[in-house]
Amino acid sequence: MRIGFDAKRAFTNRTGLGNYSRSTIHGLCRIFPENEYTLYTPSTKNSGLFTPPSNAEICTPSTIWSKQLKGYWRTFGLARQLVNNKTDIYHGLSNEIPFGIEKTGMKSVVTIHDLIFMRYPDLYPPIDRRIYFRKVSHAVKTADRIIAISKQTRDDIVQLLDADKQKIRVVYQGCNPWFYNIQPEAILQSTAKKYNLPKKFLLYVGTIEERKELLTIIRAIHENEIDIPLVAVGRKTTYYEQVKRYIEEKKVRNIHFHHHIDNADLPAVYQQANMFIYPSRYEGFGIPVLEALNSRIPVITSAGGCLEETAGNGGLFVEPGNADQLATAINKISVDRELRESLIKKGTAHAKLFREEKTIPKLFEIYQQCMK
Repeated sequence: MRIGFDAKRAFTNRTGLGNYSRSTIHGLCRIFPENEYTLYTPSTKNSGLFTPPSNAEICTPSTIWSKQLKGYWRTFGLARQLVNNKTDIYHGLSNEIPFGIEKTGMKSVVTIHDLIFMRYPDLYPPIDRRIYFRKVSHAVKTADRIIAISKQTRDDIVQLLDADKQKIRVVYQGCNPWFYNIQPEAILQSTAKKYNLPKKFLLYVGTIEERKELLTIIRAIHENEIDIPLVAVGRKTTYYEQVKRYIEEKKVRNIHFHHHIDNADLPAVYQQANMFIYPSRYEGFGIPVLEALNSRIPVITSAGGCLEETAGNGGLFVEPGNADQLATAINKISVDRELRESLIKKGTAHAKLFREEKTIPKLFEIYQQCMK
């Protein structure tokens, strides 16, 4: 089978979409090496993020016009190239597939990660919402199969885009295998020194944006006099100014921000945390929660959404935005050793359900169904 991938975010995106693309490509190339794989990307500029598998070919714009209009090539010009390359099936790994692919007779699959821009439209500029809607609605209508990364995302696709439920398959995503192994003591110590980590700390990993409720964590710490430092790792948005104002006005101490931590260092950061806190209002899946489970630390996350699927019985769940509930959960894990050990044990077992050996065969089976 000749399989093509939208690999743009594998090369350029440091967060969830990039992680999903990289792990999916590597998993398929490793577990099903008998196929031919081509990675279509406008650029490999940030290729330090991604080392492609040796059995995958890279395809970038080759003509004068496509080199000048890379975004246009990816969205509107790629279908012709896929035909020229005799592609059997194309997988859009991040919410879109090329326009025109429906006229080629080629089979296509699209992974939909979330519909945040529809659930929380106020968080996005109008022009971005229009572009996202056009791309995702085209993909959902056109693709032979739709991969939803959680049951919640599946339900959102049906409800918000009126998609054909018979085309949708839920295939959970995983996290980088780096998180599977306990880091040696020397690595833990060198990482702590490199990032000046406290000896004991709470951990948050994710973009610092309103939806993810970092301010709720800081409120819980301040209002309940929790004397444990917080390490927050993630890219800052304008929401950071709101967080910063609160810290300054309330004179909150021991909040440590890290805009960026090298991906290779993240497992050692997670494994030194007392617990991981991720009270996001809405996610498509929540890879950081899975990273924490694999790192053998307790998790506190949000009730009522897909994060309950991701954390399973390895987490305590709180109402998003409820600082008092969050503080209670932090204190429970801090003082109850039996609870802590139980969460770690159950969370480690639950995380194994998302390993590539389980998810990648399910994905490949969907490709085979499309080709029948």
